[in-house]
Amino acid sequence: MNQERLQQFGRIALCAATCTGSLVGAHAQGSHESDLRMAGATRGQVDPDPQPAVSRPPTLIAQAGASSPTPEPSARPSGPEPVGQAPEQRKPDVAPLFEQPGVLTPKGKFVFEPSFQYAYSTSNRVVLVGYTIIPAIVIGLIDVREVKRTSITTTLAGRYGLGNRAEMEFRLPYVLRNDDTVGRPLATGAASDTAFNAKGHDIGDIELVGRYQLNDGGADKPYFISSLRFKTRTGKDPFEVNTEGITGLQDELPTGSGFYGLQPALTVLYPSDPAVLFGTVSYLHSFARDNVTALNNNTPTFIGKVAPGGVIGVNFGMGLALNEKSSFSIGYEHSLVLHTKVNGQIPAGNVRLQLGTLLLGFSHRLSEKQTVSFSLGAGLTSDTPNVTLTFRLPMTL
Repeated sequence: MNQERLQQFGRIALCAATCTGSLVGAHAQGSHESDLRMAGATRGQVDPDPQPAVSRPPTLIAQAGASSPTPEPSARPSGPEPVGQAPEQRKPDVAPLFEQPGVLTPKGKFVFEPSFQYAYSTSNRVVLVGYTIIPAIVIGLIDVREVKRTSITTTLAGRYGLGNRAEMEFRLPYVLRNDDTVGRPLATGAASDTAFNAKGHDIGDIELVGRYQLNDGGADKPYFISSLRFKTRTGKDPFEVNTEGITGLQDELPTGSGFYGLQPALTVLYPSDPAVLFGTVSYLHSFARDNVTALNNNTPTFIGKVAPGGVIGVNFGMGLALNEKSSFSIGYEHSLVLHTKVNGQIPAGNVRLQLGTLLLGFSHRLSEKQTVSFSLGAGLTSDTPNVTLTFRLPMTL
């Protein structure tokens, strides 16, 4: 596959993600529970080379008069002859799914990309507050809960081409969260459910990303792109919001993870006519915090040193051009969240999390400098949001 053919698929778009993409949870034991969230999607575009005009050979028409042996001119065009060069037909961008790049932003170009993400999840759990004297008899409270979580993230992102193989990106998210919890304590004979609502809205964790294309790639040759993502803790800290001691629910929901993070990644983009195959492997390291204090019933509670578990991520997919303006993508993203440690120990009840998401994406080119894309994520594991909808509108300025 030559370079012109590769350009019909464009570049893989860069998000967000999920955060997208998908959510990553890490729990701190004690009187605090924190959530780390990670997203996925792809983005990008490449300006293709103009295609040469193709002239259609004229039709030969022989005419002979009935009364004259002399023939008419041997050739006449059956229609107007094409003059000059046909207009450029730009091929579509691959519909974005994950936070992974394709061919990077050209040198000196700036792309502004606003995005909107909606995530919804539900969970049911039975909480045993008490102890057992034999496995069949529980002394204490049995609490059955249904939790419905809604998250809306609006992100303003911009990326700039530093050179032919390097680009930088800045991401500024604003997060709105809403949790509705319905519970009924069975052991006390309660006749009705109790409802609890918590909300939170504030700026999220600002991110800075650098990417470098390692090779030229080409026909049947993969492109390798390395990246390094730095995540700040500008969002509302989970340790700063109050947690009720009895229910364990937060009065106000945090909008950030509460930890600085660094995520190296390696992306492979392989053109395979008529599709493009892509995938990424990554590892997110969150830096530990010392002397952590949480709020329990509005009372500061000392926890100590909290070290969130690392996150091993992998995703892969395929992009297929439908026509000159539209494309379709399908992919899968999986993350393994390792144990969180408190004061060097793994707290009781802290387990690894498996997050799996199936994603479908569609992209349509509105103009030479503007593309719109949608993606749908379906959670395949219990800890992943049931559904994630993402809308992006990258614009080249």
